[in-house]
Amino acid sequence: MRSKRRAVSIAGSVNLALLTLTLACASSLAHAQSADLVLCDRLAADPADPDKPKDVKGVLEIEASDVATAIKFCKVATGSGVAKDEAQARKLFERAAAGGNAHGASNLGALNESGGAAPDPVKTRAALAKAAETNAAEAQYQLGLMIAEGIGGPKDDVAARALFEKAAAQDHPGALERMGAFAQSGRGGPQDASAAKAYYEKAAALGNEDAKAALKRAQCPYVIKDKRGNVVTTLCF
Repeated sequence: MRSKRRAVSIAGSVNLALLTLTLACASSLAHAQSADLVLCDRLAADPADPDKPKDVKGVLEIEASDVATAIKFCKVATGSGVAKDEAQARKLFERAAAGGNAHGASNLGALNESGGAAPDPVKTRAALAKAAETNAAEAQYQLGLMIAEGIGGPKDDVAARALFEKAAAQDHPGALERMGAFAQSGRGGPQDASAAKAYYEKAAALGNEDAKAALKRAQCPYVIKDKRGNVVTTLCF
């Protein structure tokens, strides 16, 4: 019997929280037609998922009233509860990212940051580059981080800044913070204190803690220390 792979992403808001679940699985055609998977698709398929049914538009955010139902049926449809396998997860995320799936790129980056299964930086960078071509903000941000540090290939501040700028234009909090830092120091392009502050403020408004800290440091740039080097106070203006 013919088989196919399906990547299903679900995202929903519960009060102020955004719930994002990206699920990938290999299933038989019979399984693909199961009631669980149909309901999962109807409630929670991501609009960018190329493998979702053609008659399903997908949703960017699940209705709050549907979150519990979506989680229930998507867990059943994707076999939630199987043994944890980070190496296999990485392969699936890399495949999704290479195919231009933004959520695959997002999860690949998250897996790298969590210190999970040992990544292949060259392969990861290539997968993110492929996903970044689709103007996926998360992929652009993650790729920018790798290029800025020279991970998986040459270090290039100019290229990293360009990627952060593209992602920042889509209101990606992390990219906005990085643009603030790059503009503040003149890394990869012009130094611009006013632009840096604007980037930081926008990132902070979106909840980025690093941007909040940067704004606080800008308000209190002078640190007073005692003879032992301990911070006594800061001077603000």
